Amino acid sequence: MQSEQDAKTRDWIFTIGHRELVVHQRYEVLSMLNDFLLGIWFTIGSVCFFYQGAVQTVGVWLFVLGSLQLLIRPSIRLHRYIYFKRLPDTNHDA
Repeated sequence: MQSEQDAKTRDWIFTIGHRELVVHQRYEVLSMLNDFLLGIWFTIGSVCFFYQGAVQTVGVWLFVLGSLQLLIRPSIRLHRYIYFKRLPDTNHDA
């Protein structure tokens, strides 16, 4: 598997065998992936609460993981709008 980034569109491009996966709007994709994982953690964690002992402890940890991941969601959106831009090198002392 190879990965690259299109310089003009800034799309992520992954080459897998004879196929190419192109990811447009990467921050939206990261946000959706984060939301999908949140759903998985909280669903599994909820089911774990039906059982006592070690399984219930796993459920608690999945809820903690999901809660921490909720903090990632606004970070992804914020990074989409606020980022550092590389300025051209103006130092011509050579």
